[in-house]
Amino acid sequence: MPSDSHRWLSGERSSVRTELYLRAGLAPALLPPVDAHRRLRGPYTAAGTVLRAIVPEALRRWPELVAAHDIEILTVAPELRAVVPATRETLTSLAVPSERTRFYSRLRTLRIAHGLTEFLRDHLLRLDTGRRSLFVDQADQADSTDQELLAVLLRRLDPALLRLAVGTAGMPGPVLAPPLRRYAEPLVPPADPLPRRHPSVPPAGSNGATEPGAATEPGGGAAACVRSDGSTDDPRLLAAYQRLDPTARARLHDERADELEARGELSLCLGAIPYHRERGTDPAGAGARALRFALDYCIDHGFYEATVDCGERGRRLVDSADDREMWWAYTTKMTTSLAALGRAQEAENLYDDARAASVSADVHLQAAYATAMLYTRHHEQDRKDHRRAKAWINLAIAMSSTLPDPKARAFQTVFNSNGLALIEVHLRNLPGALELVNTGLSRLDADLDPAEHRLHRSVLRHNRAQVYAGLGRLEEALADYTAVIAEDPNYAEYYFDRGNILRRLGRDDEALADYERAMALSPPYPEVYYNRADLRLDRGDVDGARADFDYVIELDPEYVDAYINRAGLLCELGELAAARRDVEAGLAVAPDDPHLQCLLGRLEMDNGALAAARAAFTAALAADPGLQVAWANRATAAFEDGDVPAALADLGRALDIADDPDLRINRAAAYQAAGDLAGAVEDLTRARDLGSAEAAELLTDLTPTRT
Repeated sequence: MPSDSHRWLSGERSSVRTELYLRAGLAPALLPPVDAHRRLRGPYTAAGTVLRAIVPEALRRWPELVAAHDIEILTVAPELRAVVPATRETLTSLAVPSERTRFYSRLRTLRIAHGLTEFLRDHLLRLDTGRRSLFVDQADQADSTDQELLAVLLRRLDPALLRLAVGTAGMPGPVLAPPLRRYAEPLVPPADPLPRRHPSVPPAGSNGATEPGAATEPGGGAAACVRSDGSTDDPRLLAAYQRLDPTARARLHDERADELEARGELSLCLGAIPYHRERGTDPAGAGARALRFALDYCIDHGFYEATVDCGERGRRLVDSADDREMWWAYTTKMTTSLAALGRAQEAENLYDDARAASVSADVHLQAAYATAMLYTRHHEQDRKDHRRAKAWINLAIAMSSTLPDPKARAFQTVFNSNGLALIEVHLRNLPGALELVNTGLSRLDADLDPAEHRLHRSVLRHNRAQVYAGLGRLEEALADYTAVIAEDPNYAEYYFDRGNILRRLGRDDEALADYERAMALSPPYPEVYYNRADLRLDRGDVDGARADFDYVIELDPEYVDAYINRAGLLCELGELAAARRDVEAGLAVAPDDPHLQCLLGRLEMDNGALAAARAAFTAALAADPGLQVAWANRATAAFEDGDVPAALADLGRALDIADDPDLRINRAAAYQAAGDLAGAVEDLTRARDLGSAEAAELLTDLTPTRT
């Protein structure tokens, strides 16, 4: 591990880890130690602490940088809305709860993490004050959003600019643990306890929790424990808290919750405030309401792990008999989040429990729709069952048609019919899906006011555009994408999708403009840069394409297609060593990928390792027997290896896939080597007829005119 790497500080107590950090003397601190414990402010506890500290200065000195990252900043630190304008709101972000029918992708928080990494990097580069350090403690107790951000920071942030020191008592989650092992040098306390040589440093973001010496004050230990908002690991405070009378403890939690609520900071409502209300004098009332606020906020912002946590805690406080509405809110938002997280079986189990516990028509209607989506979209591939999904969605449509309120009946019928349209797409019945979406749009226009359910109307029109694209009706798809952009002009994915259609229509200038508009409207994500790279490559912009492929791989080191295309580009540029590194990196992710194996074969041929080349092409064909280039290249390797019959056989397989004049010219050469002049003449004649001037010349040389 290089000496200038990040650091991973392990120790049973926060005080020990802090002493390790102070003794290490890593660099001037950017901030005091940051406590990442999720009980403090929920999602992005650590990130929000950092941004609340540095954004005011960044806003004063380089407002354009803040504006470029306003989505990330306001997602992480909502208190900064008072000073940072939100310039890129969408119908999704503005939708009222009753009309929220689209939820963010589970990958949104990863985009946020990349955007925050680039904001922090660019802010520090502009400050130009030399290396800084940042100690983030209790990372193993952090919400998944902070752990994901730390993972990206460890990988992408140069420790010469900002050296991270990440403190943990136990092992963090599966997203953070591997980057810590790879990019951070471990620091552990010695066998003998560390004597404290430095004054106590109150952690940033600790909500003003505890004061030094509180544990030794009469009755102070329990109060200090409560004021830590559940984040302390000091055994003296924890013991004092446990000794305190339960009624007195509950009053302390009430007082702390009242104090924090008076501060009016939204992120406290996602962590410390519900923590205290759960443990106060009214857990089933005030506690349940506090958790409900956090639950609703977290699901609306794509914080799905936190939503599941809030749902589990809320369901322990209320049951279906006492408060059906609150119980169902916890349940259904948990299930939605579990599905988004790829935990579909857990979601289905909860729906089964809900059906068994409730006779509410609303519960059964929503559960029927959601179960259909599990079977057509969210379950693992071997558990998907579109027929079963169709049975559940038809039940939902039937129930919708009986609703007494005409507007609710219209909306719910259309909403569930849109789910049926998705199932029809998965069943490859695109005309049926198109009819369902068209009918739904017409019914919403007829039965609802124009301002009602604008978000879902845009979702339907976007879905219709996708169906049109699948049917090859590109102009109609383009018209729908243009319409949804007019309705929701800040939604980045619409530009990305329209750019893809424009590309298929050969309107590359407009496609490029749409890709770049999508980039401007969203925190960074690899797909749009990959598509721009491909477009640039087709236009001959080699440097631009290479830069985009570089960035795609920086964002996602497992983006196999980017390795394939960049390796191919490097081969064309003659940078074979760099191409081989890309091929090897790609194969480490996808060892059976046929295109990577084919590229490996090309590189082995260039090195004269013909046996290795033929083995790589054989591996490619085992994965994809229809890969024509692999047959052609294996034929070339066989020919160069002196195995003419194998070359002829492979060229024949390649030509079975698609006729090609160059392949026929190659097979003509192989026929000549085998002494089959008639076969060579036949192939050259066919290649000439396909328009090959080279074949015509070779044919003339092979069959000279008699005089």
